[in-house]
Amino acid sequence: MTLQADLDAFLAASRTRIPADVAALIAAGIDEQVAAGLAHRALKAGDRAPDMRLPNAQGATIDLAVLRERGPVIVTFYRGGWCPYCNLELRAYQVLLPEIRAAGASLVAISPQTPDASLSTVETNDLGFEVLSDVGSRTAEAFGIVFALTDALREVYARLGNALPTVNGTDDWRLPIPATFVIAPNGRIVLAHVDPDYRHRLEPAEALRAARDAVPAQPR
Repeated sequence: MTLQADLDAFLAASRTRIPADVAALIAAGIDEQVAAGLAHRALKAGDRAPDMRLPNAQGATIDLAVLRERGPVIVTFYRGGWCPYCNLELRAYQVLLPEIRAAGASLVAISPQTPDASLSTVETNDLGFEVLSDVGSRTAEAFGIVFALTDALREVYARLGNALPTVNGTDDWRLPIPATFVIAPNGRIVLAHVDPDYRHRLEPAEALRAARDAVPAQPR
């Protein structure tokens, strides 16, 4: 099965669990974000990726520039370990991790969670790649993918036990739009997938193909 098939199956099952009023508010929030054109302000293929140095789940600093010295980098932004759609995506990337590494590429996942929460995400999903904490969403902001939740969505998230100030250790109610970027060794973005509907994600196999294409040709 593809990742999107798994996401669609989860969505169908969730309709029997989530109260109708909550589901309606969430759907309305997604529609508003799509209509607002939030994805249009994000970095695109051909743009230069911003520098970033973020802590991983163990507290060590990971530098994008250092990773790029080894080869292409797949950077995927997710909302948090509390998001089941994000966990499905992270596990799908874990399945492809051997192929990603065999292609000479690196993989990092970024959320606004604290490092402790990132560690929980790593352990819960048995992840073998770097999971980074962008507390305050400054890196996501540099990629152009941050948005603030409406008052209605804040109430919904709090009702579901996902009050973002508590989850992320900040005073704001901001999240990244789920997005995946493939960055070439020269720092240029070669693939950008940004979708305000968090129920839709790029297939990891597409990111892998882009990373393979971005590997510099070896001199003969």
